[in-house]
Parts: sequence; C-alpha cells; structure tokens
Amino acid sequence: MQPDTVTVIAGRPAKQPGAPLNAPITLASAFVPGGASEYGRHGNPAYEAFEAVLGELEGGRALAFASGIATSAATLGLLEPGAVVVLPRHGYNGTTSLVESGPYEVRLIDPSDTAGSIEAFAGADLVWLESPTNPAMEVGDLPTLVAAAKDAGALVAVDNTFRTPLRDRPLTYGADIVCHSASKLLGGHSDLVLGVLATRDDALFERLLAHRSLHGAIPGALECFLAARGVRTLAVRLDRAEASAAVIADRLKAHPAVAQVRYPGFGSMVCFVVDDAEHAQRATESSRIISHATSLGGVESTWERRRRFPAEPETIPAGLIRLSVGIEAVEDLWSDIEAALG
Repeated sequence: MQPDTVTVIAGRPAKQPGAPLNAPITLASAFVPGGASEYGRHGNPAYEAFEAVLGELEGGRALAFASGIATSAATLGLLEPGAVVVLPRHGYNGTTSLVESGPYEVRLIDPSDTAGSIEAFAGADLVWLESPTNPAMEVGDLPTLVAAAKDAGALVAVDNTFRTPLRDRPLTYGADIVCHSASKLLGGHSDLVLGVLATRDDALFERLLAHRSLHGAIPGALECFLAARGVRTLAVRLDRAEASAAVIADRLKAHPAVAQVRYPGFGSMVCFVVDDAEHAQRATESSRIISHATSLGGVESTWERRRRFPAEPETIPAGLIRLSVGIEAVEDLWSDIEAALG
C-alpha cells in the first residue's frame, strides 16, 4: 500500500459488527489484571492506534511519549556518561540544550558538509541527524551520513519531524531510531504536545519502553487520539502546504527586502533572512493571517524570528524568519507576507 493509504487505514479497530471505526479514548489509570497492562504508566489502549499507524509508516515499531523532547531524552538514556554525541550545529535548540546539559562530549557538525560530518563520526557513540535542520534548513545526504555513522560504530537517530514518513523513512536505510515531535505535522492542528519514536531493533524498543515507564514520560490518552486523527489527513495537508511553500519561496527570492531564502525543495518549512532583527520582529508581529507563534506544522501558517530565543546559536542570522506554511490560500498568504515585510 502507498503511504497515503496507510495514514488512513492503519491503527483502526478490527472490522467487526458494531465496532467503532476509530479507536476510542481510554481514560483509565488502572486495569483489571491479566491483560497487556495493569497500570496506566505501563500502557494504555489509546496509545496503540497512534503507535500502530506511525510504526507502519516508518517501517518499525513506534512508541508515543509525552513530548518530542521526551523522545530525545529517552534516546540519550541509552548512553553512558562521557559518551560522544554528534549533532547538527544548527539543529533544534531543545535537543542541543538537552545534550549540552548532560555528561557527554559534544561534537557539532554541518550536515550539508558530508566529508566534514563523516570525519566527526570517528569514535562517536550517538550520531543525531536532522535534515533539513531547524531552523537553518541545512540539508544533508542522509543515506550517506547514516551509513557512515553506522560504519563508525555509532547509534544513529534521525529527527524526522520536518520530512515526516511521507517524504523520508530513515529506518529503511539503516537509522536505529527515528524521532518526531508529533505536536507538529503529524498532529497538524496545534492542539497537542506529543512525541513519538520508531525503531526496527526489538532490544532497543524494549529499552526505550522501559525508559518511558520508569521515567514517567507517558503521553495522555486524549493526545494520542488527537494525533492519530491528525495523521489521517497528513497526506493532503502536506501536499497542500508543500505546494504553497514552493510558490512562496520563489516569490521571496525576488522580494527586495529579502537577502536570502532557504527552502530545500520539499516540505512546508521556509526560512528567509531580512536585513536586521528589528525588521524581522516587526514583520512577524504585524501579519494578519499568519500567526506569530513558535510552533509549526499546523493547518494555520505561523512564523517567528528565531534569534529571539537565547538558546539559538549566534551563527543563526538575527533577521532569520522561520515560516511554517499552512493550508490557507496561497495568494492570501503572499499578500499577508508582502504587507508585513513592507
């Protein structure tokens, strides 16, 4: 089956007379002994629909977590103190801050520099990859980087939030773990905080499941229900947003106020740079249709100046605006952008 079909049909209840089409929300903290779980911290039937569809899409087994950063913490929990961790210099600052606050040796790479990245893999325990990076939109050759990291003996995790399994499936070319902030494109409606990871390695799966249970990084039943419902429309939402993002990126390249445009040719995320921080901040705060907000991947378009956060590296331009393109009419979005930039 095509991935678009999987988003719709996977994780449904068995087709029995009288059965619901959607997995119900199970609001329970304890269960009658003898089943899969006796206590809510160790599992809930509401997780299973979302995990089933994501596992099938990614080509592995999925685990839902309380947030995207909780999946990062679970992955880091596989390491010993002093482990060498390689990650993008301009990757998601939540993951970078988490790694740098831990007992690890950190090496930063530019994933678009294949040779330089591979050189940094020597002796690494974990290689964490993003492509495109968030927010710099640096694009790496993921299959080559994953293969090189595996050859170096490293555990490989890929943040697939921007691409989604409809645009890339890193487990199929050797990644050990794929992580998502399901709050973004998977959920798609800016109404939940949730993370999910997937792996093909059964031993890794059991260790990650144990981390989730022992550390209490469990998701809510309602959040899993909403995320599973959001995934059902992922294909049509992503296609629409991606088509609009391509149009907007092309027009931004010709705009006199824009110094640089970063769009990899796929996905719903566009970054562009204006002359200074003041101009970028004023523009993002003056839009009428595009929401000034920090998240991304929803049906509504959002944008922000990323350097307003202290955790962003100083090498991110002060005037960089990260735009998450939603499903609004592209001409309305462009009119809003033109007015805000002016």
